[in-house]
Amino acid sequence: MEFNWINLFGGVIVLLILIPNIIYALKNKEETPEKSNIVIRITEQVGRYSCMLLMIVPLFVGEFGFSPLEFMFNYLIGNLILLAFYYIFWVLFAKNKSLDKALALAAIPTLIFINSAISVKHWTLLVFALLFGASHIYITYKNNK
Repeated sequence: MEFNWINLFGGVIVLLILIPNIIYALKNKEETPEKSNIVIRITEQVGRYSCMLLMIVPLFVGEFGFSPLEFMFNYLIGNLILLAFYYIFWVLFAKNKSLDKALALAAIPTLIFINSAISVKHWTLLVFALLFGASHIYITYKNNK
């Protein structure tokens, strides 16, 4: 199965990742996270926005699709399971904030990006997912310890 120049599945996944983050940010405007190293913060933002863009637009990929077809099931089922866990952890985190829940909320989007990258053989997305994941998990740890 091949995609066109826009991956609507990826767009929906990105939107589903963003929804609880936006709700949390609106409800917790007064929170001021600890200022981390500027390089780490820039790396996180470059990784984050690159992953979101590359989930939707298959830049730097010759043939964007699933080969073999089993990768499509890994993409869909794997990401659905990870999204379900993401929402479960958001509910748990909203009830009782803790470092382990915060780290899960940092790791799961990274795993979604990695799963997506491997499933569609999008190696640029994989590189940015690893950059995002390492910096996002580090910042989350520093802000929640």
